[in-house]
Amino acid sequence: MLLVPRQLRRVGMTGDVPYYGGRFTPAQAYAAAHPPAPPVGRPPTTRADQQLAALQHLLDTGVITSEEYRRLRARVAP
Repeated sequence: MLLVPRQLRRVGMTGDVPYYGGRFTPAQAYAAAHPPAPPVGRPPTTRADQQLAALQHLLDTGVITSEEYRRLRARVAP
C-alpha cells in the first residue's frame, strides 16, 4: 500500500495544489511578489473619513438618533 498525502492525490485529479508542505504555489508566489496597484484617481481615505461614513450609515439605518450622530461626529477628529 502506498501512502500518498491528500494534497498530492488532489494534484492528480485537478492539476492544482493549493498548499503543500509550507510552500507557496506558483500563483501564490506571483501574487505575493506583485501586490495590486492602488486605485487611480481616488485620494486615500483617512481614518476620520471612514469613521464619519460609518456614523452616517448608522444614522441612515436608524441605529442612532440625529442627536447621537452630532455628539459622536464632534468626537471624530476632522
